Amino acid sequence: MPLHLSDLLARPDLRLSVTYDVPPQQLARTIEAATVSDLPTPGKWLQGGELLMTIGLLLPMEPAACRAYVRDAAEGGAACLALGLGQGLPYQEAPEPLVRAAEEAGLPLLTVPDEVPFIAVTKAVFDARADEQRALLQRAFATQRRLTAAATGDGLRPMLAEWAAATGVGAAVLDPLGRLLATSERASRPLPAQAHELLDRVAARGLRGSASSTAAGQQLEVQPLGARRLRGLLLLTGRPDDAARSVVPGLVSLLSLELERRHLRDEPERRRRSALLSELLADEDPSADRARDMLRSVGLTAERVRGVVVAAEGAPGGRTAAGAGAAGTGSGATTGAGPATGPGLADGTGSTDRTGPTDDPGPTDGAAQEMAADLALAVPGGLVRVVDGAPGAVIEAVVGEELDIREVLARFAPRCPAGIGPATAPEAVRVSLRQAAGLLAVSRAGNAPAEARQSQASRLLLDLGDGTTLHGYADSVLGPLDLADHGEELIATLAAWLETGGAWDATSRRLGVHRHTVRNRLDKAMDLTGRRLDDPDDRFDLWLATRIRRGGAPSGGSGGFNGSGGRPAPPPPGR
Repeated sequence: MPLHLSDLLARPDLRLSVTYDVPPQQLARTIEAATVSDLPTPGKWLQGGELLMTIGLLLPMEPAACRAYVRDAAEGGAACLALGLGQGLPYQEAPEPLVRAAEEAGLPLLTVPDEVPFIAVTKAVFDARADEQRALLQRAFATQRRLTAAATGDGLRPMLAEWAAATGVGAAVLDPLGRLLATSERASRPLPAQAHELLDRVAARGLRGSASSTAAGQQLEVQPLGARRLRGLLLLTGRPDDAARSVVPGLVSLLSLELERRHLRDEPERRRRSALLSELLADEDPSADRARDMLRSVGLTAERVRGVVVAAEGAPGGRTAAGAGAAGTGSGATTGAGPATGPGLADGTGSTDRTGPTDDPGPTDGAAQEMAADLALAVPGGLVRVVDGAPGAVIEAVVGEELDIREVLARFAPRCPAGIGPATAPEAVRVSLRQAAGLLAVSRAGNAPAEARQSQASRLLLDLGDGTTLHGYADSVLGPLDLADHGEELIATLAAWLETGGAWDATSRRLGVHRHTVRNRLDKAMDLTGRRLDDPDDRFDLWLATRIRRGGAPSGGSGGFNGSGGRPAPPPPGR
């Protein structure tokens, strides 16, 4: 228990007395330390919570000077003043100006009798603080023993329940994407909105740090879990006291050990799932029923799936945002993603047979193994494997169409080339994976995951082209319209007409103007540009230029734009 001022007053051996009627809330102040000072301005030497003792050797007796002295001590953080009395000392009783100043400032003023030395008061304070620290340690040890005993049970919840019972602080374990795995409460409650922000922040940093904040008066804290890479997140809801705070590292270690234990325990299932993926891909023409049955056997029930291919070359040194360290799976045997630490989750790595020495995989191969484990953690069904590719190992995965695979890649494979195949029926997933692999070069060029879609030839051109060059091309085609009166209207009308396939009525409805207005604007645009809408080449040039403009201004600010979403800049003076 903390040492309060009332506890010192209750000790008969100290014989301390108050000099005025001190309110109960002031008597409840916590005393952190005791110190002696006869300086006229002791405030700057205090840290807060001190019992400041003085014999008043330099204490001024003018009311204004007394108020200044008391104010300096209070602003320095003193919890209480104590004046030593006795023979040979400046005061045999508390002077009235000092008492009034202390009462006005709300700072308790005590007197210490002649027969009680200041060192006795100091020892009493520090003995009480030592007892407090000893009690905190005993509580911390007891809590740690309870947690350790709970860790011998099955699962995460026994540890979380023991933690909550011992500390009064709620706890939950979530996977790296923020999905709940276990909670200290019997019934799960929705997480505060601010908790999701904290979870995302810590997950993005991997094992490199925690975060805390306060939401609606409740303290939230997130700690990363895992040994060598991120396996989960611990969310604490409440304010741990000193004893509980000292146990947090032990709780993190025990929860991390449990998550690592689950990963190792599920190794046979991970191997089975990777082998199942290899079997599915080895059949060039599987029946629809067989393909669906194979996916459903691992819990992947989506009607349509897509293939994903990731190259590990973007993870220097074998590290990803989700964590670091070797995956720990051997080569020369087929392994894969396994069952989840929670419903619909999986965790593991995949490795296919290789030729040549495999005891010392290179950096790229090690990075692929790490990323395969991290990706499998977030992929329902756990169909993930690592295969040899050029220039190095790549990761292949099969995921449901509804999964936000871009979020998963951003979290677990940042800066890594990745191809996302189109959604297909399960029996055609080989085709989706092949298309995903073909997009790795596009992803490298665009520095972002590339996704296969229908009618994306123009998008490919725009993504691969130099931004300044593309916008320069658009300016050369649309520049005359930029300089014309109402040029923005002409460009917008031209873009709408091209996007509707030259449909006059559809264009007029989209723009909210009469179709004759549309025709007049386009006639004016063609006169200014010297183009013809019935000429295929001119029509393509105009369409491509408007698409480039719709993509926004180049990063360098060139190309005749003002950076406001493709809107043309006003012409310079003299033009």
